[in-house]
Formats: sequence, structure tokens, C-alpha cells
Amino acid sequence: MNKIRNYFQESYHEMVHKVSWPTWQELQSSTMIVLIATVIITLIVWGMDALSNVVLTQYYKMF
Repeated sequence: MNKIRNYFQESYHEMVHKVSWPTWQELQSSTMIVLIATVIITLIVWGMDALSNVVLTQYYKMF
């Protein structure tokens, strides 16, 4: 039981004293980068899906 308590004490100490948390400005900036990257990747995947749908539809019409 001592090991578990010690683990939580050390984890708390690390989170409070050793971790460098981002500022509000840095957090907003990082969030915008992630949102923009998500939209771009979503559009790329959507485009690939639409293109493969057209290609496969034309291919299946041949048979």
C-alpha cells in the first residue's frame, strides 16, 4: 500500500512542480493548428473517397 501512495505523491509532485504548462495564448494557437490540420486531412480523405467512388462506379458499369 505504501508503494501506491508513494506513486500518487510523486505523480502529483511531478504534475505540479516539474511540468511546464502552456499559456492560454499557446493553447489557443495549438488548438487552431490542430483544427486546421483536421479540416485539411478530412477534405483530402473525402476527395479520395469521392474519386474512388467515381472510378469504381465507372469500372462496374463496364461489366
